[in-house]
Amino acid sequence: MHPYYAEDFGNPHSADHVLGWSAAKAIEFATERLAGLIGADPDEIIFTSGATEANNLALLGIGRRASGGTRRRILVSAIEHKCVLAAARALHQHCGYTIQEIPVDSEGRVNKSTLETLLSDDVLLVSIMAVNNEIGTIEDIMDLSRSIRAAGAFFHCDAAQAPLAFDLTSFANFVDLLSLSGHKMYAPKGIGVLYIRRDLQSSIEPLIYGGGQQCNLRSGTLPVPLCVGLGRACELFLADEMHEDREKLRQRRDRFFAKILSLPWPIILNGPPLANRHPANLNLRFNGFSAGDLLNAVQPRLAASTGAACTSGIPEPSHVLRAIGLSGDDADSSIRFSLGLATTDADLDEAVEILHNALGRLS
Repeated sequence: MHPYYAEDFGNPHSADHVLGWSAAKAIEFATERLAGLIGADPDEIIFTSGATEANNLALLGIGRRASGGTRRRILVSAIEHKCVLAAARALHQHCGYTIQEIPVDSEGRVNKSTLETLLSDDVLLVSIMAVNNEIGTIEDIMDLSRSIRAAGAFFHCDAAQAPLAFDLTSFANFVDLLSLSGHKMYAPKGIGVLYIRRDLQSSIEPLIYGGGQQCNLRSGTLPVPLCVGLGRACELFLADEMHEDREKLRQRRDRFFAKILSLPWPIILNGPPLANRHPANLNLRFNGFSAGDLLNAVQPRLAASTGAACTSGIPEPSHVLRAIGLSGDDADSSIRFSLGLATTDADLDEAVEILHNALGRLS
């Protein structure tokens, strides 16, 4: 990324000089890598400021353009990211759509038969995330896609958490719109992507108008360094070693969990079992403790959160934990831990020691 901050200042949309050509080539490189990551074509990749904007463009773009049609219902899973739920509410308030939440089971999964009872020829759009950001649930997107497409609805998938969880190289075959976030996959903050199936692009109403960049779907000068960083990150996830890296991450997470369970307090795993969740995710319930008090007690040596990082300042129970059946008290005693590719066994041993000492002080 550095050369595009310090040396190559060209506007990628300037087609009349070599500086613009150089910047455009860098964007082309990033676009091709992103398309390869999910099995799409480069002209189906739209850069955004992140997954929040991508999710808004998907839902609001489809909903506003189709607002005069006969399909007046939108389905969203009960554990979607708050930006998806908020965009759906906006479509209800401003365009009159009926919004229905798809319930999930105690592990956070959308049941196919339950979904099918909600589908009919008046459903415009269904939005179901690939991997939940709080409890790590991995949805069977390929199976759900069959039912959604059979009903003639568009299928949007927030896949921000997916790249570290599993291979995505055929994912575009099963969804119509797909959102990604740079900082969830070792790219910079402030950059994301919305994949829009080519033949669907005329059905999207832009959120941002201007010079008509990116197929008239999102105007504005692209941030070349951020796009380059995201493209380079895609190469990491397309490398042959990534399968092995994911398995090492899973093993490390499982070891961490076993050590936490050995502590002399009742600790319960929220959501799906370890084998069926994001390899870097643990969401744990510390019965009898306040999650807020425990997080304060482990500062400044351990970073964890009570829910989604983007809403951690809101003093309310996690809507995800409530959707899988937890009480308010149970949700308030739950903490999410996340590992990364650079996390070591020594880091995790230290984290367990920090937790042990903090729980002891709070007991």
